[in-house]
Amino acid sequence: METWLHDWLSLLLRWAHFITGVAWIGASFYFNWLENELERHAADDRITGELWAVHGGGFYYLQKYRVAPDSLPTKLHWFKYEAYFTWLTGLGLLAVVYYWNPSLYLLRSGPNVLNGWQAVTLGVVTLVASWLIYDGLCRSPLRQRPLLLALCILGWFTLLAWGLSEVFSGRAAYLHVGAAIGTVMVANVAHVIIPAQRELVAAVAEGRRADAARGEGALLRSRHNNYLTLPVLFLMISNHYPATYGHAHSWLILLVFSLAAVGIRHWFNIRHLPRDDPRRARWVLPASLLLMLALIAATLPWPSGAGAARDAKWDASPGTAAIMPVVAARCSGCHAAEPGFEGFAEAPLGVVLETVEQVEAQAARIHQMTVATPTMPPGNLTGMTPEERDLLDRWYRGRSR
Repeated sequence: METWLHDWLSLLLRWAHFITGVAWIGASFYFNWLENELERHAADDRITGELWAVHGGGFYYLQKYRVAPDSLPTKLHWFKYEAYFTWLTGLGLLAVVYYWNPSLYLLRSGPNVLNGWQAVTLGVVTLVASWLIYDGLCRSPLRQRPLLLALCILGWFTLLAWGLSEVFSGRAAYLHVGAAIGTVMVANVAHVIIPAQRELVAAVAEGRRADAARGEGALLRSRHNNYLTLPVLFLMISNHYPATYGHAHSWLILLVFSLAAVGIRHWFNIRHLPRDDPRRARWVLPASLLLMLALIAATLPWPSGAGAARDAKWDASPGTAAIMPVVAARCSGCHAAEPGFEGFAEAPLGVVLETVEQVEAQAARIHQMTVATPTMPPGNLTGMTPEERDLLDRWYRGRSR
């Protein structure tokens, strides 16, 4: 019963997190597009730009005020609940997947310096600490130097990724960095951006000048949220790809992909600037793509060229029958038609490893998950040894020759 409840909670929370995340980031993308596409003019000092659009069989006309209208409309739309519910569903998903049974997915393989409840506490502390450190940096004199501030923020999250990879599984480390960034983004909305917008609305209603400092602070946080969207999306999907979180230098892979994602986001932000604007750096997009391609090339398993000695090793590679005891002892507890391992109602991803034919059909996946990026068994709960991983390596490479 508990296993089935866990699966349904995970599914429903993941679905809700995906829906609310699409709504939040979709709104962010739309308003950034809107800002870039406004037709600027000076015919009316109150209006900074306007835009015509056609969608869904009808025309839309939109204006943006330089500050605010003379009087407030009776109905004003706010964009905040998408962010709040994205964070709440994400926190619930984090608890169900990683905190419910921390020994399964949260803790790293091998000897651990933390037990389950200590690891859960550390995970929660990283979310709070990330916001306090980020908020402190943004309120410091660094706010007058945006580039240096951005580098310090990047430095903190890189340090966090490295540190968590030392105590958490690669997958858990990545997801906690993503959760920390998401916490910062939502806290920006709740504690800085929305209060600044409330101050603006109140100032218009009372006929007084709005607090410019609060508006500037909200603009800075909004820009940060804009640039953090693509790294967060990468982190959200990374748990499906062990070539990222399962690498020995997973924190470095995350750093490179995050830099590339920020570069791509920057290109989207500046591509509508006039051609002669010095801020329109055309090299940003190709440089970001080349950075990602260089990283991928560097992590590919290129032939080592060890020569005849290595060939002889593969010539003596074991057959599938020789590895079946290892698969049965270390893998089939979960990857079975009826899993016997606690916490699994069915075989993960539908992969069953009980017969020679099933094992041979999944040879590439088995090698990737146990040798190339050794993320399985999760937390190495079944105690797969280095010698057994070497046996699987020789078996797979012998089949691939």
